Amino acid sequence: MLHNDKLEQWDRENFFHPSTHLAEFARGNVAQRVITGGSGCHIEDRDGNRMLDAFAGLYCVNVGYGRPEIAEAIAIQAKELAYYHSYVGHGTEASITLAKMVLDRAPDHMSKVYFGQSGSDANETNIKLIWYYNNILGRPLKKKIISRWRGYHGSGLMTGSLTGLELFHKKFDLPLAGVLHTEAPDYFRRDDLAQSESEFVAHCVSKLEEMIHREGADTIAAFIGEPVLGTGGIVPPPEGYWPAIQAVLDRHDILLIADEVVTGFGRLGTMFGSEHYGMRPDLITIAKGLTSAYAPLSGSIVSEKMWAVLERGTDENGPIGHGWTYSAHPIGAAAGVANLELIDKLGLMENASTVGTYLNDQMRSALGDHPHVGDVRGTGMICAVELVENKDNRRFYDAGDKVGPQISAKLLEQNSVIARAMPQGDILGFAPPFCLTHAEADQVVEATVQAVTSVLG
Repeated sequence: MLHNDKLEQWDRENFFHPSTHLAEFARGNVAQRVITGGSGCHIEDRDGNRMLDAFAGLYCVNVGYGRPEIAEAIAIQAKELAYYHSYVGHGTEASITLAKMVLDRAPDHMSKVYFGQSGSDANETNIKLIWYYNNILGRPLKKKIISRWRGYHGSGLMTGSLTGLELFHKKFDLPLAGVLHTEAPDYFRRDDLAQSESEFVAHCVSKLEEMIHREGADTIAAFIGEPVLGTGGIVPPPEGYWPAIQAVLDRHDILLIADEVVTGFGRLGTMFGSEHYGMRPDLITIAKGLTSAYAPLSGSIVSEKMWAVLERGTDENGPIGHGWTYSAHPIGAAAGVANLELIDKLGLMENASTVGTYLNDQMRSALGDHPHVGDVRGTGMICAVELVENKDNRRFYDAGDKVGPQISAKLLEQNSVIARAMPQGDILGFAPPFCLTHAEADQVVEATVQAVTSVLG
């Protein structure tokens, strides 16, 4: 469609797009898409194309598009008070209310919530708080952080270091010193195909124990992990993984950060992934689902154990030296209040469990026996299909073949369904809004089968 404006030209000349091949985009070889509207699970672009967004933006528009309740809450807050800071005891009705709503939904041993703007800055906050905590306890050497390969925790300096994906390290001089990476709990990609699931869990635990012994437990402050690996491939952990990891951390007095940017507020069919898997975190990272991305907002939920030490630290040293200008921004907080109210009112967490289970079951039934589908996995409203060249010996495609991107492109081209070609393998990711219907789940599955068949036969 031709447009009587220069928007596409301005886009290529002025806009720095994240996670984009910059040179190819500038040359016109990466497609532009200007999104203009959305309703429920669908979005529309300026050419009038209507697409079923089976990835909810970046697994974040949990309540779906076009919710007037959240838009109105944002507008009312902007008219009444667009901004005031939260330093030195200041707050707003929205930020205080949202803090209580978050803590009411969090595990019982959590105490306070610090609000930021993105998952990346929330994890930066977490690391600073952990270092502060150990300094107050007189443990200045206990500062290293263990993350996992294939984990995603942000793209800042520290958070990009924690992220266990090569793309986020390459040519950025990352990871920084003091960040360690251990085995990813990805049973499908295990090195030893003869291992049972329980044997693989024991292997992951053994690798973690070896690292702690090698580095010294007195130098390791925390372990960070997503309840379900997200960007690294949408990988639910093998059964028994988190209780086994938790036992190791408890034994060595190592804090646990549960990065719930993706799983928090209902995506797994429970309010938090921590409760879904029996984790007992000292810090919980929240973002995407906090506002369903209607406004930027993140948070670090702090446990009672840590909070007591933070209070002691300020008695000894004065006010804590950490803060962002936009911490607890009232417009974001107002969006968060309306979003959480909507999740409760419409029973969206329950729908995520019911329809998400249906989506996963139908996807396994439709594609589980395909000769080039190595794994169909998921839980709640999150699902992944991993493609392989040879299923019998689990031989993967060459990355240069871009099989995953080809199939996601076919999904969009043939059926107007958006799935994500995950960056760490030929993996199709699905994380629809919680309002997905059974009929829309069927549409996603049918479109995926058609796209896989079209590309791979």
